[in-house]
Amino acid sequence: MFTGTVVFDLLLPGDSRSLKAKRSYVRPIVAALRRFEVSAAEVGALDLHGRAEIAVAVVAAEGAHVREVLDSCERLVAGRPEVELLSARRRLYGDDD
Repeated sequence: MFTGTVVFDLLLPGDSRSLKAKRSYVRPIVAALRRFEVSAAEVGALDLHGRAEIAVAVVAAEGAHVREVLDSCERLVAGRPEVELLSARRRLYGDDD
């Protein structure tokens, strides 16, 4: 069994000056990520309206499948024109960890 996580650090547009505006950018991204059958949620920068941290976790029998799903998630987030992907921090855990 392998588990993988990735945390995306996002810069939101300048008009994201309220929690409501921030939510309008974050919620569609989280919903799109969940289509990959992963767990996804906003996990950081909760008090900053111009930033967001979204985490994704996936579990699979093969490490290659975990990497493939995380690659797809990263491509999705990087392809969103309304946000800037500042960083993506990955971790992969296997049976030996």
